Amino acid sequence: MALLKSPKHNELKPEDLKWTCDTKVFDFEDTKDVKPIEGIVGQERALKALRLGVELKSPGYNIFITGLSGTGKFTAIRQMLESLTPDCSNLSDYVYVNNFKDEDRPILLSFPAGQANKFKKDLSRAIKFLQEKIPQILSAEPFIKNKKKILTEYGKEQQNLMNVFEEKLKKDNFTLGQVKVGDLVRPEILAVIDNQPVFVQQLDDLIQAGKISKESATEIITKYASYQDELQRVFKESLKLTQDFQEQVIKLESGFVDEFIALTLDELKKKFKIHTVKEYLDQVHESILLNLDVFKGQKPAREESDGGVIIDYLKEYEVNIILDNSHTKKCPVIIESSPNYNNLFGIIEKNSDGKGGWYADFTRIKAGSLLRANGGYLIINALDAFSEPGVWKTLKRVLLFGQLEIQDVANLYQLSPSILKPQAIDIDTKVIMIGNSYIYSILSSYEEDFNKIFKVKADFDYEMARTETSMTEYAKLIKKLIESEKLLEFDKSAVAKIIEHGARYAGEKNKLTTRFAYIADLTREACFWARTQKHKMVKGHHVDEAFNNSKERHGLYESKLSEMISEGTILIDTEGERVGTINGLAVYESGKFSFGKPTRITASVALGSGNIINVERESGLSGSTHNKGVLIITGYFRETFGSRIPLSFTASLVFEQGYGMIDGDSASITEICALLSAISNIPIKQSYAITGSVNQKGEIQPIGGVNEKIEGFFDVCKSKGLTGKQGVVIPVQNVKDLMLNDEVVDAVKKNKFRIHAVSKVEEAVEILTGVKAGKRLKSGKFEPNTIFGLVERELLSMRKRLRPAEKKKNNSKPKENGEEKSLKSKRKK
Repeated sequence: MALLKSPKHNELKPEDLKWTCDTKVFDFEDTKDVKPIEGIVGQERALKALRLGVELKSPGYNIFITGLSGTGKFTAIRQMLESLTPDCSNLSDYVYVNNFKDEDRPILLSFPAGQANKFKKDLSRAIKFLQEKIPQILSAEPFIKNKKKILTEYGKEQQNLMNVFEEKLKKDNFTLGQVKVGDLVRPEILAVIDNQPVFVQQLDDLIQAGKISKESATEIITKYASYQDELQRVFKESLKLTQDFQEQVIKLESGFVDEFIALTLDELKKKFKIHTVKEYLDQVHESILLNLDVFKGQKPAREESDGGVIIDYLKEYEVNIILDNSHTKKCPVIIESSPNYNNLFGIIEKNSDGKGGWYADFTRIKAGSLLRANGGYLIINALDAFSEPGVWKTLKRVLLFGQLEIQDVANLYQLSPSILKPQAIDIDTKVIMIGNSYIYSILSSYEEDFNKIFKVKADFDYEMARTETSMTEYAKLIKKLIESEKLLEFDKSAVAKIIEHGARYAGEKNKLTTRFAYIADLTREACFWARTQKHKMVKGHHVDEAFNNSKERHGLYESKLSEMISEGTILIDTEGERVGTINGLAVYESGKFSFGKPTRITASVALGSGNIINVERESGLSGSTHNKGVLIITGYFRETFGSRIPLSFTASLVFEQGYGMIDGDSASITEICALLSAISNIPIKQSYAITGSVNQKGEIQPIGGVNEKIEGFFDVCKSKGLTGKQGVVIPVQNVKDLMLNDEVVDAVKKNKFRIHAVSKVEEAVEILTGVKAGKRLKSGKFEPNTIFGLVERELLSMRKRLRPAEKKKNNSKPKENGEEKSLKSKRKK
């Protein structure tokens, strides 16, 4: 049987395999004549969104920046905030002061920027001034004179009270004395015997001495008991007189200093015309009047208690500045690199009381970056923020309600909470969160209120169109790096090479990557190799050397795989033909570089019912996308061959010597060709490798990593020996992505390696087998002596071989007797 040969398929030409940057587009010889870039390259969409978010001051217009790492998100937002001049003239200082009415709820005072420090100094001076002047006022002649008058009146009343009582006692031969009990002295009633005062406890001794009789002693004790109740009444009246005297003195003191305190504090009220400040100073006024002992010096300003803790009685008049904007000239832009709870929202520090306990007061309240950025912008990393306990929950509440409550993080978990509840602060901070698209989509879909508080999404692109303008911007970007890091100058060949690598990294000839972190690293390393070789300027070959060395540093795994293929440990053929065996191409990740290597895929076929077994899936090594690809292959066979003939085969597909997870559908065309070969018994050339995704209609779709896949198979062929018959088959849509290395391009030029681009399954299988795929004739059958014709013939043969087994299976089923048939017919009725 003579098989029909396949038609010739166009091979890609060397100029199709790589875009080379023409140095004629540059109007300079080297970067000495280039001005550094100003602004951000290739991110017009993101910058437009950023400008809206930065300048629009309405609630909820916080910004969430997405994009791949290295696209310049941090740099862009920093430069934009520096370039814009939003109105930040209304910045404020914030202080916490003691709440004399409820010390657990410190009072917040807000001042125009720069005023808080002045208030703190002025209040401190006022308190010290009162400390000095109040004792002077209370020791001056007018006060002493009035105090003496009150004291005289008190003495008279006290004396009259005692005189009346003593007269009563004298009539019954008693008198009033004093007795010391510990440190206390109290009045006591004494009996007068032989003109001598005697304690009643001494009466027994006098009886024994014969000085008084028992009857006289009993009478004295009875009268003594009757006078005790009256003594208590007199004592209470005396205490009341003392208290009245003390209250009069305190009232006198307050009267003398009240106006002086008011005048002193009125100066502050005039200077700081803020309602909350006036209310606070009124509280200070009241507190000073209630604590005149401290100001008189009767209680020292600092005192050590039994526990060793120093008590500062004047501490309650201190001012705790938690935010001082006196030196802030522009809108605050805070980049919080460690967004944990305390760093963002502030903290209430605790002090030890010296006895194992902890306490806090208003002076221990500290601000976080959210408050320091109030009126300006706070930049945080989304992943860092969400990984910190309590941060997102609190941030969402602050942004929704516009108020910040500084509290102990332990309060969130009810662990040793602080009883302090400082007054909430109105927050007008624009939060700029930097993350990736995955985090944004999760939050946007599932997090309640997220879209209310982050209304602006700025998505940074990972690529930009390759134009003369963008290539010039690349040169300016390199110049900026040269100036900032003192690198060597680049000639235009080196700039061209950098741009070529930018296109390769973007994965498309007509695009350039905007992941400038990669470009910056390549620039630095090219400069390093130029300096190592004592060159004064970086040239194109230095850029290639930097790329190759960087790839080698990350290439240990690749070299190990190459070694195993060369030694035959991993079975890969680059010559000969095999039925049902084909070279697929896979991409492996290794750090920031990826590389391609061939993998053998085999297909086996037997009689069955059209099922294709994915061995990787059965063994738990197949990802969801690969599973989908195998199901699409089943759909392709039903579409192509199952419309006339029931598919009477069972096939299994396997990635040989693959022991890790496999995902992606780029092996779909590979597996289809292996199945067609296995069914038709037509061998596949092992000198070729193929990659591509397929839909159910047999149309080949583009895949990723095409450059790495081609170069990976080329390296294997080179190690085994190039024959001129080896090559790779790729989807036609991937031609625009080709940026192959010079070695592969040179091999194609010399006809030592081939690259084909295909758009249909038929084209691919014809290249791999050298046999025509075959078209469907008017009769509905495929052309004979073609691949599809042979597949169709084999499927018919399988169907015929399967029929006897199906009949035998049907005949082996137990027949229903007459009674069973009758029962079934009754049920139906």
